[in-house]
Amino acid sequence: MRHFLFTLLAALTLALSGCGYNTFQSTDEQIKASWSEVLNQYQRRADLIPNIVATVKGEANFEQETLTKVVEARAKATSIQATPELVNNPEAFQKFQAAQGELSGALSRLLVVTENYPNLKANQGFQDLRVQLEGTENRITVARGRYVKAVQDYNVAVRSFPSNLTAMVFGYGVKANFTVTDEAALAVPPKVDLGGIGASGAKK
Repeated sequence: MRHFLFTLLAALTLALSGCGYNTFQSTDEQIKASWSEVLNQYQRRADLIPNIVATVKGEANFEQETLTKVVEARAKATSIQATPELVNNPEAFQKFQAAQGELSGALSRLLVVTENYPNLKANQGFQDLRVQLEGTENRITVARGRYVKAVQDYNVAVRSFPSNLTAMVFGYGVKANFTVTDEAALAVPPKVDLGGIGASGAKK
């Protein structure tokens, strides 16, 4: 009897392995890790914004509407509770993505407007913040790219035969992903014009 149970267990293990169970385990862990990194980089960006806004406020006659939009977009983006379960809810994921996209747009407009203020361009503290922001945007692009790849691998397994049978048995569903359009835009990291000053602070 014991030998029969052992044989049955071994056969079941082989069957699960052949039907993608192990694939679901590994890709799900990759998704969790890559999603955590995406959130870390978004939080890093959110943490930079108050300092950027405070520095810009020091410039007389700066366009208040531009600053207000950045502050409001940050508040909206950080108000969404980005739990691990968010990736399993397409509607909530879309709202999260839209909020982050709105913040990206507001920041881009802010940086464009600052080009009209020589005092800000000459402010080393502000330039340092811009360099940090550019680096963070680049890290966001990399983190999101890894997340997209992990979700693609997972979703292929969910939809493909025979692993789709395992997915149905164990309740593995398709996970939300960033849109192709948004990823195309992110493929080109934002460039920061430092007015002839390099990241190291040296003149070009």
